[in-house]
Amino acid sequence: MPTIRRLPETLVNRIAAGEVVERPASALKELVENAIDAGSTSIAVRLWDGGLDGIEVTDDGCGMGPDEIALALERHATSKLPDEAIELVSTLGFRGEALPSIASVARLTIESRVMGTADGWRRVVDHGALESEGPAALPPGTRIRVENLFGKVPARRKFLRSGRSEYAACLDVMRRLAMARPDIGFTLEHDGRRTLAVQPGESAAARVARVIARELADDGVVIDVERGAARLTGVAGLPTFNRGVADHQYLFVNGRPVKDRLLIGAVRGAYADMLARDRHAVLALFLQVPPEEVDVNVHPAKTEVRFRDPAFVRGFLVSGLRHALEGAGQRSAQAPAAAGMLNWQSEPYSAPAPSLQSLFAREHSAPRLNEAGQAWRGYEAAIMAPPSARAEEAVEAVESAMQYPLGVARGQVAGTYIVAEAEDGLVIVDQHAAHERLVLERLKAAGAQDKMSASQALLLPEVVELDEPSCDRLEERAAQLADCGLALERFGPAAMLVRAVPSVLAKGDVHALVRDIADDLAQNGDALLLGERLDHVLATMACHGSVRAGRALSVAEMNALLREMEVTPRSGQCNHGRPTWVKLAHGDIEKLFGRR
Repeated sequence: MPTIRRLPETLVNRIAAGEVVERPASALKELVENAIDAGSTSIAVRLWDGGLDGIEVTDDGCGMGPDEIALALERHATSKLPDEAIELVSTLGFRGEALPSIASVARLTIESRVMGTADGWRRVVDHGALESEGPAALPPGTRIRVENLFGKVPARRKFLRSGRSEYAACLDVMRRLAMARPDIGFTLEHDGRRTLAVQPGESAAARVARVIARELADDGVVIDVERGAARLTGVAGLPTFNRGVADHQYLFVNGRPVKDRLLIGAVRGAYADMLARDRHAVLALFLQVPPEEVDVNVHPAKTEVRFRDPAFVRGFLVSGLRHALEGAGQRSAQAPAAAGMLNWQSEPYSAPAPSLQSLFAREHSAPRLNEAGQAWRGYEAAIMAPPSARAEEAVEAVESAMQYPLGVARGQVAGTYIVAEAEDGLVIVDQHAAHERLVLERLKAAGAQDKMSASQALLLPEVVELDEPSCDRLEERAAQLADCGLALERFGPAAMLVRAVPSVLAKGDVHALVRDIADDLAQNGDALLLGERLDHVLATMACHGSVRAGRALSVAEMNALLREMEVTPRSGQCNHGRPTWVKLAHGDIEKLFGRR
C-alpha cells in the first residue's frame, strides 16, 4: 500500500515554482510587481539573453532589513496582506510564494537597504540552498538578481524558447506594468541596450500611446466613464485603427494586468458592428471596481479574475466603449489612405487597352493556372485602362455572351455587390471577398512559377516603425518574404525599411501590410511549417491588395472580375471561408413572386 508522507521543503518550493515561474517573463513579472508594491518611483530592469542568462530588477522603494530578507524567502510570508481580509487585497502580490519559488529554481541574490540606514544587506540562495549573506553597498531600495534559471532542473530548462522569444515575453510584461502605473518610471535594458524608457508622472493616455503606438494619440479616443462605484478609463483606438491579431488589447482591473475572457468578449461586443471579424481593436482599458466586487485569487499568476456581477461589468464596458467611439464623429484613422486610393483610381495610363473580347478569350488547351494568369492580366488592364479606351462594341460583345457560368454584370448594389444575369438565374457577388480570393490565388500561382520575383521597387523606401520583437521576426523571415516580392531590411532596433513590394500590391498601404505580416508571424509562432506560415502571410497580402467594398466599378470592370472568377480555383469562397457569390435560380425568383 502507498503511504502518505510530507514532501521535502525544496520539492514543495519547486512545485510552487511550477505554478508561478513558467519562464523568465513570469519571474520578471513577480519581481517588478514586488517593486511596485514597495512604493517605488523608479524601476530599472536589465536582461541578458532574454532573461535566460540573467534578470536584474532595481527599485528605490522602502527596502528590507536582514531579518525581513530572510523572512521574505520563506513560503507564505508577505507584507502585502496586513490582515486576514484577503478579499480586500489592493496590492499586486500577496501570496508570498514568488521569492522562495524563484530561489528554488535559480540562483537568487537579494540586496536591500532601508531608507535612513547606513548599510544594506545581501543574501544569496542557489536553487533553494543558502550560499552566503553579509553587508552590501547600495542606495536605498532593493536590487534582485536571478541567474541560471532552471539550471539544476533540466526538464524545465529544455522547454524554454530562444533568447529572442523570451525577451519578447519580458517586453510584453514590462509594457503592461508600465501602462498600469504611469506614476512610476520604468527602464528596460536588454544585453546592454535600452529598449524601453518612460518617465514618471505622465498621464495615462500619454503613457499608453508611448508604450503601444504613437499613432494612438491621434487615432484613439480617451475613455472616462463612471457608473456607481465602478469607473472605466483608458484609450481606445478608432475602428479604422485596427490590427490583425488581438495581442494589442491591454486590460487592467484595479491596476492589475489581466487576460480575462469576460473583458475580451466585452471589447469584441463593443466593436462588433464596426470591425471585420478578422480585425481587432487596439486599446488599453483600466477598470476600477470595489475590491469586494472582484476575486483576484483565481489564478496563481493572478492573470485571471472573477467578478461578483459579470453582467454589470460586461454591460458597463460595452456601453462605455460605444459611447466614447460615438463621440469620435467622422474621424478615421485611414483618411490619408482613402485619399491615396482615389488618386490611384483616377491615375491615367497611356498604354492602349486591348478589347475585352480578346482579353477574356479562353484557351481551353492551356493549364488552369496559366488561364488564371491570363485572365488576371486582362483584369488588370481592364481596370487600369482609361474609360475612353473601353470600346462600346467590346462591352456589347461580352453582354451578349450569356453562356458564362457567372453570367454578365448588370449593375452594382451599395457599392459592394455585383448583380449579374446568368442563363439559369441571378448571381450576386461580394466584390471584396471575391477579389481577395483572386489575389491570393494569383500570389500562389506566381510563387509556384517564379517565386514572386515580379516585385516593384519603391521610389523612396518606406520606414515602418515596429517594436523590437516584431522587427526580429521579420528579419528572420526576410529571405522568405523576399521570395514573395516583399524586400525588407532592418533599420535600427525598432524599424524596418521596405524597399520593394509585390507589383500587384504597389498601390496599397505598405505600413499596414508590414504590421499585419508581423502580427501574423507573432500569432502563429514557430510551430507552423514555413509553407503554412507563408500561406497566412499571402492571405494577409491578398486582403490588402483586393478591391474594397464601397468602390464603384464600371460594367467592364465587373465583367472582368466575373471572368477571372470563372477560371480561378477555389473562387467560391474568400480567404476566411465566407462565400463570394450566391445564385438565385429562375425557379427561386418565381417562388418569391408567387408565380410557382
